Amino acid sequence: MSQPASVVAPRRVAVVTGAASGIGLGLCERFAAEGMRVVMADVEEPALREAADRLARQGAAVLPVRVDVSKAEQVEALRDEAVRAFGAVHLLCNNAGVGGSHDPLWLIPSGEWDWVLGVNLGGVINGIRAFVPLLLDQDAAHIVNTASIFGVFAGALGPYGISKHAVVALTETLYFQLRSLGARVGVSVLCPGAVRTNFGTSERNRPASAGSPLAPSAAARASADRFQQLAVTGLEPAQVAEIVVRAVRGSRFYILTSSNRDESVRRRGEEILSGGPPGPPFPF
Repeated sequence: MSQPASVVAPRRVAVVTGAASGIGLGLCERFAAEGMRVVMADVEEPALREAADRLARQGAAVLPVRVDVSKAEQVEALRDEAVRAFGAVHLLCNNAGVGGSHDPLWLIPSGEWDWVLGVNLGGVINGIRAFVPLLLDQDAAHIVNTASIFGVFAGALGPYGISKHAVVALTETLYFQLRSLGARVGVSVLCPGAVRTNFGTSERNRPASAGSPLAPSAAARASADRFQQLAVTGLEPAQVAEIVVRAVRGSRFYILTSSNRDESVRRRGEEILSGGPPGPPFPF
C-alpha cells in the first residue's frame, strides 16, 4: 500500500488532536510550514486558541476546534468543521493523550480507567470511525495514531501503558483492513520515546467523572518521577514532527523516535516465544 508523497504538501488538509501543546503542536507547526491547512483540536481551549493565533499570525491557515476526543459526537463535529472550512481532509493525526495513575491496577478507580482509556484508546477509535469514510474518498490520505514506546515492550505505567498497547494493535488491524480494500490511505503508529512536553501534567484536564486521584504510593511516585525526568533529556516536539513527516512520505508504519529502547522491544519478542515471563522494562 504505497503512499504518495503528496499527502504532506501545500493546500493539503491535516487534522491534529492534542494540538495545543507538545507533539501535537509540533506537528501543527511543521504541517503549516509545509503549506498545509491545519485543523487544530484540543480539549484545553485557552492554550488551543493561543497556539492557533500564533500560527495564524505567522501566515498559517488554521482552524482551532475545542474537542474532547473521548466523545464520538464531538469528533464527528470536528470532521464536519474541517470539511466546512477546507473542503477535505488528507492527513489525520490521532494524537491526544493523557497519563494517569501508576498505582497497582486493582486500586485504580473505574473513573480513572474510563478517563485514560476513553482519551487514549477511545479517541483513536472515534477518529477512525469519523474520518476513515472521508479519507477513503481522497486521492491520497494518511492516518498517524500516537501510541508510545511503552506500547511495544513489556507492559508498564498502568492504564496509560495498557492503552498504548491497544493503540498499536488497533493500528495494525486498521492497516490490514485498508490494505485488503486496496485503499489509498496510508497508516502509521507513532511510538515516541522521551519528548519535552507538559504531558506529565495532564491531570490539569482531568474531568470530574474520573473522580479524585489516588494518593500515590511511594512506588507510584517514584515511577511517575522517573517518567517526568525523561522529558528533561527528550527530543523537542519539532524533532518528532520531522520524523513523522519523513515517515509519512516514506510510507513507514512503525515510527520510533529513538533507538535506546530497541533492546527492550527485541527482548519482549524473545520472551513471548520462550514462554516468558516478561522482564521489567525498567529502568526507564
